[in-house]
Order: sequence, then structure tokens, then C-alpha cells
Amino acid sequence: MGVQHSMTDQIAEFANPFDLISELGGSYAAELGIHLDDLSSAEIYKWFLAAMLYGARISENIASRTWQVFKRNDILTPQGIIHTGWDGLTAMLDQGGYVRYDYKTATKLLAVNQSLLDHYAGNLNHLHAAASDPNDLEWRVMNLGKGVGKVTAHIFLRELRGRWDKAEPPLSSLALNAAQVLGFLPDGMDNDHRLALVNLQQLWRRNGMTRESFSDFEAALVRYGLRLRHQEKKAKRAK
Repeated sequence: MGVQHSMTDQIAEFANPFDLISELGGSYAAELGIHLDDLSSAEIYKWFLAAMLYGARISENIASRTWQVFKRNDILTPQGIIHTGWDGLTAMLDQGGYVRYDYKTATKLLAVNQSLLDHYAGNLNHLHAAASDPNDLEWRVMNLGKGVGKVTAHIFLRELRGRWDKAEPPLSSLALNAAQVLGFLPDGMDNDHRLALVNLQQLWRRNGMTRESFSDFEAALVRYGLRLRHQEKKAKRAK
């Protein structure tokens, strides 16, 4: 099946956001069994740890598998990360398949979690409360330590959109591309990420859904965007 044919099939199949979510899955946090609705500091931290894993140049499957290793070992707090130490973290990262980035990631996890403990008592809700606006919130997340760049910050914050009032990361290019291909955005949107986000949120609400659950739609769009990117790379290699 060619790339163009595949895309056409998917457009017909995913006629609305719910079909897309049903096929590809919704919120990444929810898929991991993390519950963000009540804004529990423990659950938000679990998602932050997962976001740091997803933010590396590594496959989604490996990042998810590595997070499950941390869960099985009950290393899901900043204190737990620090107490585990560099050798223990490296071993768990290797077990999850994070082999190429194990040393670097173990170092990053220790530094970021120590910073979170030092500046916000290990509580990301305190970080949000201290932020003056969405830009300051993003800066504070990234300022936790080297290695928490925009990609990781945006992954983390997009699942808190509609929950934390200052969590307003831009729509990712993956989600924007997917929304355009699937016809969820009007023509002429070009690359206006802000306007595209507003349109998608309005579409979500018109379908009777809440602001808090928009992360399901956004995550499904990201997954489809990853599929499109994979198809494009495959097509280029086939030429």
C-alpha cells in the first residue's frame, strides 16, 4: 500500500476526534495509568518523569517501557530518584531499552530532581503556583536542569492543559500536521499554531467534551503525526 493511499484511508476512517482516539489512544498519562484530574502532586510528578523519558530522541515504546520499569521498582518520587543513585538509575534505564542514552539520562534525572527538591520541595504544584504566566511556567520547567528543553516541557505541559490554568504550550508541529491531513482544520490555516489550537479546542467543545479532556484529542493527533512522519521517511528511503 502506498503512502498516499494509506493517508486517504485514514482520512475516511477518522471522520471525527473520537474515531481517532479509539484507534490510536488518548492521553499519554492516562495510557500509563497516571491520573491528573485531581492535580495530585504525586500523579503530576509521575507524568513529569514520563515526560522526561519521552522527551529524548528515542522511540515512544522504549520510553513507555522504561517508565514501567521505574513503576515496578516504585521509583516514582524525586526522593526515590535521588536515593536510587546514578548506578541504579542506569541499570533501570538499560532494562527499559534506554541503552544509548542511559548515562546521560541518569545524570539528568539526578540533577533535575535535586533542583525540584531544592526549589519547590519536590512539588510541581508549587512550581505552577510560583509561575506568573504561561511563559514563566515553561521557563521554570526548563530551568529545573540541563536536558529539560522545550520538547520535554511541551510534552509535560500539554497533558496539563485545561487543568493547570497556566499550562498553555503551543500546539506541536506533529499535531498540527495531523489535524490538517485529517481535515480537522479549515483550509488556509498554514502554520499558525495558535489559531490551529483554538480551532481544535472549539471542535472538541462542539462535540460536548471538556477542556480537561482535550489532552486525549491532542495526544491522538501527535500519534497520528508520528505515523505520518514515519510514512514520509519510509517513502523517501524507497525512492
